[in-house]
Amino acid sequence: MPSHVHLVLRPETRRPAPEPLRVDLRPILLVGIAVFVVAGIVCGLLMILDVTALRHVLICVAGVSLGLVGLVWEKKHRADYRGV
Repeated sequence: MPSHVHLVLRPETRRPAPEPLRVDLRPILLVGIAVFVVAGIVCGLLMILDVTALRHVLICVAGVSLGLVGLVWEKKHRADYRGV
């Protein structure tokens, strides 16, 4: 096995990187959005009862928003990462 110094000085001697896994990101994003929606409902109910602050609800809103942005990105770049 070549040393780190050898690999830094001669990067062409490295083994090629493995191919990335082809995965479907939609289920992962949808589960994340669902978790943030449930957490937002719970935090909203707790906020009504004066147990938690508005910032917890806003964090859940941000999570849902970022998940939706992720779904839009996934739809736009589906062919790139899935090879479709």
